[in-house]
Amino acid sequence: MGSGSFPVDLVLFGMIAAFLVLRLRSILGRRTGFERPPQPVQPPQGAPRTATGPIIEGRPEAPTPSAPQSIPDPTSPVGQTLVKMREVDRSFDPARFLGGVDQAFRMIVTGFAQGDRVTLRNLLADETYAAFEGAISAREAANETQVSEIRAIQQLAVDGAELKGKTAQITVRIVSDQVSYTQDANGRPTAGTDAVTEIIDLWTFERDLTSTDPTWRLVAARSG
Repeated sequence: MGSGSFPVDLVLFGMIAAFLVLRLRSILGRRTGFERPPQPVQPPQGAPRTATGPIIEGRPEAPTPSAPQSIPDPTSPVGQTLVKMREVDRSFDPARFLGGVDQAFRMIVTGFAQGDRVTLRNLLADETYAAFEGAISAREAANETQVSEIRAIQQLAVDGAELKGKTAQITVRIVSDQVSYTQDANGRPTAGTDAVTEIIDLWTFERDLTSTDPTWRLVAARSG
């Protein structure tokens, strides 16, 4: 991926700047050794927005995912943690959760590109939102714009899970095909590429399983 405007190499959790560069690198489209032929760039489609943001769990109907799902075997260590989460919250379902991640991923990538602070505020943890908002403000000050289009999500896989008391964290491996680049005030590309590029992200979502708020929020992200 292109390195974006924030050259920091560490993961978030206590280091907001590190989270920022990892997410920006993902959005700008780092090549992973597999790049599709260049295709005409189309304006990114707007993502649906609601007053409370998408609920990654807790809906009567599970969102229909656009990508194959991979859920660990219940007998595996990660699978056992998911089972324990269900013991705390009987409504928890990994397949429904991944369907919500599909929606949230699209909305966050699009929201960041469009500078949609309202959507991002509803989907991100406080520290994560601060990093994204700072990047948007810097981009606006430089009179730059971000073009991002998710062409396809190829895979959604539960990569890790942790339960600390009643607080659950689930890390999802997201493989997507994106057109993503930054351009200056004159429309000249400054980072990224207009070729369809495969991007691998590892996003971690968190939720208090006893909370009445069913939304899982993004707390960390890194390149896969």
